[in-house]
Amino acid sequence: MQTLLDVILPVFLVIGFGYVAVWRKLFPEAGIDGVMNFTQHFAIPCLLFQAIAGIDLGTSFDPALLGSFYAGAGLCFTAGLFGARLFFKRDWEDCVAIGFCCLFSNSVLLGLPITERAYGPEALTGNFAIVAIHSPFCYGLGITAMEIVRNRGQSPLVMLRGVARAMFRNALVLAIALGFVVNLSGVTVPAVVDDALTLVARAALPAALFALGGVLFQYRPEGDGRTIAMVCAIGLLLHPALVWLFGSLQSLPTDAFRSGVLTAAMAPGVNTYIFANMYGRAKRVAASSVLIATGASVITVWLWLMALGTL
Repeated sequence: MQTLLDVILPVFLVIGFGYVAVWRKLFPEAGIDGVMNFTQHFAIPCLLFQAIAGIDLGTSFDPALLGSFYAGAGLCFTAGLFGARLFFKRDWEDCVAIGFCCLFSNSVLLGLPITERAYGPEALTGNFAIVAIHSPFCYGLGITAMEIVRNRGQSPLVMLRGVARAMFRNALVLAIALGFVVNLSGVTVPAVVDDALTLVARAALPAALFALGGVLFQYRPEGDGRTIAMVCAIGLLLHPALVWLFGSLQSLPTDAFRSGVLTAAMAPGVNTYIFANMYGRAKRVAASSVLIATGASVITVWLWLMALGTL
């Protein structure tokens, strides 16, 4: 439990700084939008580009691990989307944003440090494989679904154009694609450029978390409690349970099994709010789900670690 607090508490503190700064009018609400735009369009793309460009794509990509994790993620996206529609009567655009909250687990900020502290650095191979295609898969699915519902009633060609336009205008997707191009081509990024990217990338996570705190002040969970509870249950319980089931059926090696289940057990990441903010949909649900699920994960991740300890 102390290990989880050591990892999660700093995240809460940075979010809290943003919340208090806006609450006490030490930082303007309009400034929060600017910080979020900086992270969404510049800092996080730099972080993702460097991560993809530098990862070893040729080793440790276990199809069974990736299939287990992303099959579970896809089912959770579907459960969140249709759950929001059937139980809470949200419109389809909101449903896609809520489904994205159930899809995008915090694989980097929480998944990597918790797995490392629990099982050591050598256990991170499976985590890195998941992280390498996490954003492309999740954003690809989310953007495609959103453009389909936004352009419903139009011809398939119009919908395809909408998807392609959204994908190729998204800084995060472009950064990931460029990272794969650099990685697969063997091109070396000049040291001075790489250093500049590193400077910007270092600001990505703390700035995004600070901005999220300000966003939470603007979008408090008033009237969305049941929807947020559904997101938390799907992300913290259903996703890891599905990965456990699929991994068991495929007899995943223990290290890969642990990486898959623990990564799936992480709370929704800040990218869920970034996605909601891109389309102006379900922003309060996304922001509050990140905070509440991160707090609840102190208990749920501890329970999953105990279950994994029985292997």
